Amino acid sequence: MDVRRGDERYRGGDPGAGIHSLHAFSFGPHYDPDNLRFGAVIACNQEHLAPGAGFDEHPHSHTEIVTWVVEGELTHRDSTGHETVVRPGDVQRLSSAGGVRHVERNDADVPLTFIQMWLAPLEPGGDPAYEIVRGIADSTPYAVPEAGAMLHVRRLAAGERTAIPDAPHVYVHLVRGELRLEGTELTSGDAARIAGAKDVEAEALSGAEVLVWEMSA
Repeated sequence: MDVRRGDERYRGGDPGAGIHSLHAFSFGPHYDPDNLRFGAVIACNQEHLAPGAGFDEHPHSHTEIVTWVVEGELTHRDSTGHETVVRPGDVQRLSSAGGVRHVERNDADVPLTFIQMWLAPLEPGGDPAYEIVRGIADSTPYAVPEAGAMLHVRRLAAGERTAIPDAPHVYVHLVRGELRLEGTELTSGDAARIAGAKDVEAEALSGAEVLVWEMSA
């Protein structure tokens, strides 16, 4: 198990434009050849957008983009005609496939924080696709078969335990709270990369919200 602390992430974005970013993997000018990916995950970015701030239209290709809003509301528009508002508890996925363009903004009058995770598909190309699941439940894993991955959302009360899936690769990102994982304590923003996960259990030390990627590829 490789634990990466939240305060070790690369800082990016454009603070002057109200965008503050934290990158868990090599991203843009932050290049680290030893931190390019884990399993299918090639990016895990925490984005803070001030009211009115956002990312102007930009392209993506050959990437499965999954977004989880922590607080606030994210306005999404893309070149295939989708326009939605993503709220806490929703899972949004944009399959960029052969190519798509989109805009992400905070059109509300309160700050926005979201986690965006990029996964490499098993096969490149294809047609772009979009999906949003409203208010996903803890007991309902979200499958991304294009990347051989499954997202589990775990919301835990203090003292509650949960099993981590057995899988070749598991990526655990602690959105909020405190967690003990294999004897190691994690706090908000920390992540763990587990290779060959088997019989791993997590215990919440306080109320916690956790994103767990189970990956077969």
